[in-house]
Amino acid sequence: MISEARIVSDAQQCALLFRLGRDIEAALKTVELIEAAMPLIVQRPLPAQQAWAQVLSAILACQERQDWIGVADWLEYEWVALVAPDPSAQAPGAPSQ
Repeated sequence: MISEARIVSDAQQCALLFRLGRDIEAALKTVELIEAAMPLIVQRPLPAQQAWAQVLSAILACQERQDWIGVADWLEYEWVALVAPDPSAQAPGAPSQ
């Protein structure tokens, strides 16, 4: 299983690719990211799994609208907050909870 830190790093990298307009490359990496995170998420309590499903739905809705900045925001802030509950692992500038 891939580590939380690696998933956070990959999510931040995907977000950067979306912000740079490299949406095809970023979308492919996002699929890999989701597949890598699933084993970690299923081990979490039910409320965390439900929150992950909501974030994933929001990311997919942004993708359908081709709102790449929206996808990047969801990945970089909300996704990271769910995968890495340790605030030190959050993206720089991410709001603390």
